[in-house]
Amino acid sequence: MSAAVSTARPALSATRTILTLCVLALALSGPARAADITGRASVIDGDTIEIQGQRIRLYAIDAPESSQICADADNRAWRCGRDAALLLDRLLSGRTVACTTVDRDRYGRVVARCAVGGEDMNRRMVAEGLAVAYTAYGRDYAPDEAEARTARRGLWSGRFVMPWDHRKGVKLSPPPAGQAAPPGRKPASPAPATPAAGSAAGCKIKGNISSDGRKLYHLPGGRSYEQTRINESDGERWFCTEADARAAGWTKAGG
Repeated sequence: MSAAVSTARPALSATRTILTLCVLALALSGPARAADITGRASVIDGDTIEIQGQRIRLYAIDAPESSQICADADNRAWRCGRDAALLLDRLLSGRTVACTTVDRDRYGRVVARCAVGGEDMNRRMVAEGLAVAYTAYGRDYAPDEAEARTARRGLWSGRFVMPWDHRKGVKLSPPPAGQAAPPGRKPASPAPATPAAGSAAGCKIKGNISSDGRKLYHLPGGRSYEQTRINESDGERWFCTEADARAAGWTKAGG
């Protein structure tokens, strides 16, 4: 009897150890992970942001390139890449962004899901029609793309080249014969082309990106203020206060 009990105890101990290891493995592989990058974000383009110097690519979506041109419902050209960046800027501006890392891309950038107030910004960009689901890397936002396409929002209101094809040099084809826009008709941007944060409100601080990649903000009266030009399609922007500029990752220019 004692020999049987002695044999059973090591077996029971081993079983408990295995169960403990299994529970630990399940905990480590669970789907819910807390955001690991948080803060105010500056927008690089429609699918890339920066938080405290950390470049972040939005997971499983692809937005038009900053210089990309699309055609609206009347076959008039519009700067879809610029509008994608401006929409993302409007959604994130002045708010805390929480990003959960999914991977890193071949350039070393963090690839993440990013949310504001619990709303998935990756999903919002696709739902607004100013980004597409990047199904080569994940199908999470394919249903949102299908809904935006059906509703003819943003890019889907007219014609465009997929961003990954645009990067390979594919150009938007001319409109079909007989479908040119009526003369004098203004192009209708399918998404609100909201100016970069603050510029519409008369904010005067210029957020410039120098040739060596430094983000510098210029105050009115500064040495280089008048010569500095802001190109929003390159990720440059306007600020209302120095605090806003610093929170977005810009540094005060000398002079």
